[in-house]
Amino acid sequence: MWTISDFLAYYMLSGWSTAGKLACPYCMEEAQSFRLCHGGKTTWFDSHRMFLDQHHPFRKDHKGFLKGQTVKRLPLALRTGEKILNQISELGLRKVIEEDAQVVNSRICKSCGWKKRSIFWDLPYWSSNKIWHNLDVMHIEKNIFDNVFNTVLNVKDKTKDNPKACLDMLTYCDRPQLAKDASGKYPKAACTIDNEAKDILFDWVKSFKFPDGYVSNLGRCLETNKSRLFGMKSHDCHEFMQRLMPIAFRELLSSNVWQTLIELSLFFKDLTLTTLRVADMERLCVSWNVYFHRGSLTQWNICPCTPYEARIAGPVQYRWMYPFERYLGTLKKMIGNKARVEGSICEAYLMTESTQLFSHYFEPRVITRNHNVDRNDEGGVMKDHKGHLLIFTHPGRLLGEAKKRSLSLEEIKAAQTYILLNCKEVEPFVSMYVERLQEKYLNLSQDQIDENLETYFSIWFKQYVSLQQ
Repeated sequence: MWTISDFLAYYMLSGWSTAGKLACPYCMEEAQSFRLCHGGKTTWFDSHRMFLDQHHPFRKDHKGFLKGQTVKRLPLALRTGEKILNQISELGLRKVIEEDAQVVNSRICKSCGWKKRSIFWDLPYWSSNKIWHNLDVMHIEKNIFDNVFNTVLNVKDKTKDNPKACLDMLTYCDRPQLAKDASGKYPKAACTIDNEAKDILFDWVKSFKFPDGYVSNLGRCLETNKSRLFGMKSHDCHEFMQRLMPIAFRELLSSNVWQTLIELSLFFKDLTLTTLRVADMERLCVSWNVYFHRGSLTQWNICPCTPYEARIAGPVQYRWMYPFERYLGTLKKMIGNKARVEGSICEAYLMTESTQLFSHYFEPRVITRNHNVDRNDEGGVMKDHKGHLLIFTHPGRLLGEAKKRSLSLEEIKAAQTYILLNCKEVEPFVSMYVERLQEKYLNLSQDQIDENLETYFSIWFKQYVSLQQ
C-alpha cells in the first residue's frame, strides 16, 4: 500500500520537507542543489550527470555545464525503508499527536530535512515497502508544460528567459553569447518565438475540433493581446504535451530545440502508457538525464524518479491524481453553505444516494438518474419503417443552433448520388445500370465503373423512373 497525493501534500504524509534545498525526497541530504545568486531560487542545475554511464561524454564536459567541472561521482544508492526508519528513530522525531512534538521537531528540523515522524511508520509492513508515497505525474507534467510553453511564448512574468536567468548562466556557465549586446539588452533565448510565429500558432490552435468531452475548447483559452494560453486544465496540458506539441512547433523553432521538445513529449507519452516494460522505464531514466539535465525547478529534478516508480509500482494511471481531483470537484459543487462546508457536502451526498435508490422504482418512461438522456443522444431508432427508406431510419438528431444556407449544384448532386448509392431499395437499379454499362462498354475497370456511377447514375435513375411512370 502507498499514498497518492500532490507534491504539496507529500510533506504532510511523509514528514520530509518538499521545499528548499532538500526538496527531493529521493536525494534527501545528498542533493546537489544551490541557490542562484541573481534569481534567488533553489536550483538543481547539473545534478543529474552522476546518473549517466561512466564513459558518457557529458561527464567530462566542462563547458556545457558548470564552469570547469567534470563529474566522477557514482549514482546515489536508493535508501531502504529500514534505513529511513532507523534515521527517524535516531533523530528522535515525534508524531504530531505526541506530547511536545512541535518543540522537539522544530529543534531537530534545523539540521535535516525531516519535519516530523509520519504515522505510517507504525504500520508493520511500511518499512519493507519500496515505494511509500507516489510522485504525482499529473501535476508534474502540468508544471513542466507551463514552464516550457510560457518560455517558448515568452509570456511576461511567466517565462524562464529573463535578465536574471542570463546573469546566472553567465556566472555559473561558460556562455559568453548570453552577455549584453551593444544596445544593453540580453539576447533572446533560442527556444522563444516571435509575434508572427505566435499568430500562426494561435490560428492553428483555434482551428482544432476535438471529440465532445475530450479536452476543453482550446480556442477559448487564447488571450491574444497577452500572447498566452490561460485557463487550461491539467488534462488539457496533458493532451497538448503529448499530442500537439511535436506538431505545433515543427516549423516555428530550430531543429535542435524542436528535437528536445520531441524528447520531452515522448518521455511523458511513454511514461503514461497503460502497458509498460522494465527496459523502457530504465531507458526513460537515462534519456531524461541526457536531454533535460538543465531543469532548475523541483518538478524537473524529481522527474527521473517517476520512471523508477513506474518500474516498481506499475502504470501511473492507478497512482496519479486525476480521479481524485475530479471527485473533489464533484464534492465542491455540493457546497451550498460556505460557513458549513462539511455539513453541506454530507447533506448533498445523502440526497444523491437517496434519489439514486428511489430512481430504480420509477417506470422506464420517467427521466431519472438511471434513465437520463445523454447529452449527445442520437434520438433512438425509428420503430415504424413503413413508408420510409431505410437510409432515413438511422438514429440521429440536430445538434446546436440551426443555420440556413443554399446548396450549390455540385453539393446537391453529391447528396443525391450518396443517397442513391447507399440506399438498400435502389441496389437492384444500381446492378441494372452496371450490367447495361458493361454491355455497352467492354473491359471496363472497377475504377471506371465507380466513376461513372458517381457522375451519371443519378441522371439515369431519374430518367428511368420517369419512363416507368
